Amino acid sequence: MTPRIHGGTDALGPVRWDFSSNANACGPCPAALQAVQRANAAHYPDPTYTRLRAALADLHGVDPVRVLLVASASEGIQRITGWRWRAGDRRCWTPPHAYGDYAHAASAWGLERVNEAGLAPLAWLCDPGSPLGQGESPDAVKALLDHTPRTVVLDRAYAPLRLKGDSALNAAQLDRVWQLWSPNKALGLTGVRAAYAIAPLGAHADRVELEALSASWPIGAHGEAMLMAWAQPGVQDWVGDSRATLAEWAEALRDLLVRHGWTCAPSDTAYGCAKPPQALDAAALRAQGIKLRDATSFGLPGWWRLSAQRPEALAALDAALDELQRETSR
Repeated sequence: MTPRIHGGTDALGPVRWDFSSNANACGPCPAALQAVQRANAAHYPDPTYTRLRAALADLHGVDPVRVLLVASASEGIQRITGWRWRAGDRRCWTPPHAYGDYAHAASAWGLERVNEAGLAPLAWLCDPGSPLGQGESPDAVKALLDHTPRTVVLDRAYAPLRLKGDSALNAAQLDRVWQLWSPNKALGLTGVRAAYAIAPLGAHADRVELEALSASWPIGAHGEAMLMAWAQPGVQDWVGDSRATLAEWAEALRDLLVRHGWTCAPSDTAYGCAKPPQALDAAALRAQGIKLRDATSFGLPGWWRLSAQRPEALAALDAALDELQRETSR
């Protein structure tokens, strides 16, 4: 079974200076947080989520029948994989360096991962992707969409946090894929679990099948409140404004790492991968309240994924790296 490895909170609890999570470091978004805090947990949500579907559909300019609610992006990945296994698919494709839950779901359901995109009836894309923060390959997109029938899922968790560049998929191509959205990252509220997908045009029967595979009330009152807030213009404005700040913090992070001799891979986002000049003592950093994301599980041994953080976090990382260098040189 492919293991699940994540950044963020670990068995030692939340970390003070967390560079390992891709959540928006400007967050939590005040309006979204207030909405979550005011959510009425004394009652079930509407089991059909009628108002929420309408709000999300309006945000994306689509018919509400195309909106599929999922408990989280990870739950959606599991559900879609199981749905395709039930339909007879036995192979899948993922980008070379990608979020591990795609592979875990394939392993759990018995799908074989193949290296050639054109051979897989189920394929995953993430644009911009993790861990590198780069856009998808246009060649891979073309290979996937030139072959039908095929189920292609585009993970758009980081699309709201893109700092430069454009999606590899145009509007017509987006209408041919499942778009999986998990706004808690952009809102800085990763502890609230709620997400949704936009179904391809003409995929009403598929959406109905996927909805039938869901438990009742996949999203609780707090997740519903977060997604309702996400659909509001003021919250979208806050996310847009945060990108300018994240761009400044991302540049400062790269400057710091280069100054310490790290090699930084290009990224279109506020996170990316960097390689230290020598093996990194992650345990020593964790003891100082600093956590980075080891990129080995992404297929990048020796590299680490770091996200842009506030200046005080950057100062703590700078001091910790200086201390590690002194310890190494003794």
